Amino acid sequence: MLNRTRSGIGWIDAVWLLFILGLAFLPPRNEIHKQIILVAFGVFQFLESALIARLPQRGRAYTVLIKMSLATLLLDHTGEIGINSSYWPIYYLPIVTAAIYFGPIATLLWTALASLAYCSFLVPALQVYELTSDAIAILSTRILFFFLAAVLVNRFVVENRRQVKRYQALSETLEETNRQLQRAEAEARRSERLAALGQMSAGLAHEIRNPLGVIKGSAEMLAQKLQATEPLASELAGYISSEVNRLNALVARFLDFARPAHVELRPQRVSEIVDGALQSVQNQLPDAKVRVERQYAPGLPEILADRELCERVFVNLILNAYQAMDGQAHGPQGILRVAIAPESSNGRAGVAVIIQDSGPGVPAELREQIFNPFVTSKEGGVGLGLAIVAKIVDDHHGWIRLESDSGPGARFRVFLPCASE
Repeated sequence: MLNRTRSGIGWIDAVWLLFILGLAFLPPRNEIHKQIILVAFGVFQFLESALIARLPQRGRAYTVLIKMSLATLLLDHTGEIGINSSYWPIYYLPIVTAAIYFGPIATLLWTALASLAYCSFLVPALQVYELTSDAIAILSTRILFFFLAAVLVNRFVVENRRQVKRYQALSETLEETNRQLQRAEAEARRSERLAALGQMSAGLAHEIRNPLGVIKGSAEMLAQKLQATEPLASELAGYISSEVNRLNALVARFLDFARPAHVELRPQRVSEIVDGALQSVQNQLPDAKVRVERQYAPGLPEILADRELCERVFVNLILNAYQAMDGQAHGPQGILRVAIAPESSNGRAGVAVIIQDSGPGVPAELREQIFNPFVTSKEGGVGLGLAIVAKIVDDHHGWIRLESDSGPGARFRVFLPCASE
């Protein structure tokens, strides 16, 4: 009877039909109304779940009322006077049904209503019989058993519901713990890859810088000496010098990624850091058609951070968002939403900064590797920007994620712990 999905006739339904069939063979066997009422009980047993599914708000109440009405009719047709019918236990059906579907107070009210329906047979009985003390005792005993059965069944059902809720809560906790474990494993694997690649990059960058310095110095000397006599050779030497500068910048980024960061942590207001990053990007791209929407929660706690490095994190993310929205078909303006709100992660209080753009988003094949070195969707990009961002956030004991199913565009969430943590 507990809101179950039926597939054919189950064994409980078969047992129910056997009980109904047994009542049909008990006297009075020739009472046609009794047999019709028993058939109605059997049919309604199969329609009960459909009624509750169709009317989830009122279906349970209708179920109890229908069973109570059928029970009253059965007593009226199985005894010369209904109060003396041996079928009086049929009232246990609506009472137990109410105890299964409703809470304790509602169960007591439904039981009281069933008791009143049973006591209504006293009205015709008092016209024929005198109400003796023995009769009152019998009637009271039956009504008390009604309430006793209702309370016992309801207590069992309520406790069962509590256990189900506990198991559901435990299951949700285990699922969340499993998700956190998977994220931790992924971050650990990424950290191992970054550590190995960082060591290699540091050594390689140092080895490359020395010959680059020689090449740059030689190219500059050639450009100066050949400027008057051979302008074409001087121009080519200039190209060499500019390309060496570009390689030097790339090597510097390798070193930024590879070397241990010197982080000076101080209490900072994250809203001021984010506003500084927004202003920096707007100064770099003054003609960008981007509308910035800020959503800062009031009373934000301070974070423990290196202001310069943290601003670098948000400059990188915001600059990527500007570049992603540049030239995209999103109307006259791209929309950059920046939200800051308190958040907790693994029992630590902190602040979450969410940066979401209206650009094309990150391709699905890159989502899992977007924070790995040399992974980029930009033409001519190196793929170190987000890797350095993730490293800086890790150095601040926080985390950064690319959230999936966040609508159009890319949505990054950065968590930084509070200064108190």
